[in-house]
Amino acid sequence: MILEHAILPVRPGSESDFEEAFRAARPLISRQPGFRSLSISRSIESPNLYLLLVEWDSIEAHTEGFRGSADYERWKGLLHHFYDPFPVVEHFTTVPKRAS
Repeated sequence: MILEHAILPVRPGSESDFEEAFRAARPLISRQPGFRSLSISRSIESPNLYLLLVEWDSIEAHTEGFRGSADYERWKGLLHHFYDPFPVVEHFTTVPKRAS
């Protein structure tokens, strides 16, 4: 399992519009092969910042599958104009527990 992580800096004053657009965009990602789950959270201290966490079966499911799809083009059209600056996306994997 791979965890995609991004802090989404939304232009101040457009948070409500972003949240509405995100609701419309959510099905575009959730129907992708290799998609597992998605959560989005809004910062309390900086209300224009959102934390996006997406679980994928593999990094390729995100970087090649979703990003290479027509759904990603629609996702970009719905969401990318809200970001300033554009977010950095990182991928994480679980650190194995140490044997006792």
